[in-house]
Amino acid sequence: MSRPAPSSAALPIAYVVLRILIVVNWLFGAAIVTLLVAMPTEQWIMSALGVPPSPEGDRLIMGLHAIAVIGLVTIPLNYAMLKRLLAIVETVRAGDPFVAANASRLQAIAWSLLALQLLSLAIAAIAKTVSTPAHPLDLDAGFSINGWLAVLLTFLLARVFAEGTLMREDLEGTV
Repeated sequence: MSRPAPSSAALPIAYVVLRILIVVNWLFGAAIVTLLVAMPTEQWIMSALGVPPSPEGDRLIMGLHAIAVIGLVTIPLNYAMLKRLLAIVETVRAGDPFVAANASRLQAIAWSLLALQLLSLAIAAIAKTVSTPAHPLDLDAGFSINGWLAVLLTFLLARVFAEGTLMREDLEGTV
């Protein structure tokens, strides 16, 4: 029961934006790998951050390395979400969004969002652990009510899509 979706500027824009975000995501991954592999010396980093050589400074550098590694973990999670969103946009463009595959895609997106929220908590914990009053490490990480609401909403939306798919299949079976 596929029918073309009515013309809307939102779908082509969403398609292009998602394609761009996929490339940007991989570029961020490459940048993080470059920073980890070709990392300047610890002394250079400490002088750039204005941190004198000390055990506190060493802890700060180790924390930054750990956060960068966590950043690498987010790259495939973001990629998986973006590819699934792109596939959902394709089904909407085709006029057939209520398919079981989209319910599965939304479920996978919800799990990825959950993992990203947990990684954000880990980053905040690392930042808090390595921060000192003299050299605070202020990052935009940690608990986000909007992030957790997005997780819940996406799990709920996945369930709605699954139910919508079943209802449509039942309806098609009775006609």
